[in-house]
Amino acid sequence: MKAILLGPPGGGKGTQAKKLVKKYGIPQISTGEIFRNAVKAGTEMGLKAKQYMDRGDLVPDDVVVGIVEERLREDDCREGFLLDGFPRTIPQADALAVMLEKTGRKIDHVISLEVEREELIKRLSGRRVCRNCGEEFHVMFKRPKVDMVCDLCGGEVYQRKDDNEESVKNRLVEYEKQTAPLIDYYAGRSLLRSVQGVGGFDEVFERILKSLGE
Repeated sequence: MKAILLGPPGGGKGTQAKKLVKKYGIPQISTGEIFRNAVKAGTEMGLKAKQYMDRGDLVPDDVVVGIVEERLREDDCREGFLLDGFPRTIPQADALAVMLEKTGRKIDHVISLEVEREELIKRLSGRRVCRNCGEEFHVMFKRPKVDMVCDLCGGEVYQRKDDNEESVKNRLVEYEKQTAPLIDYYAGRSLLRSVQGVGGFDEVFERILKSLGE
């Protein structure tokens, strides 16, 4: 299966991605991870990306696409993959289609997790993170056993600056401007599988499988 996972910040993509890659035995292609790996490995595109990142500039589409293309050429992607965080824009989606066509491949499904804006704000603004190990907690859904102390390592649990309500709203506006148009883009190509993202993790996963015809 070759699929894309779409959804707003706080939509639950991370949890559902883990479930999907385990079920189908395919790699999760996360742009953040492959950027870090490409820079670390010193690939041609990784070095280009590093130049922009070192200056604090946005990495241009051609470099982003190049890094994704490098990753999709690797052996573990032959039988399929799950793209998470790419494409973010319609030009990137066009470039992805061209990239896959070169190797006789195409996207089978685009899974879009749908969650109401107020629910997203509640989820994101309530998130807390361990400063030491990165374990995530939530003031409503997953409180640490000892207030503001990580259950795993005993580190300090805190709220990231980008998780305060104002920052969360700004992130959602950015998502709606840049990435939400992909929903209509893929719906027009009969690839979109819209899934209600509110409910238990297993409940949402069952909806995803149903949307895929499982």
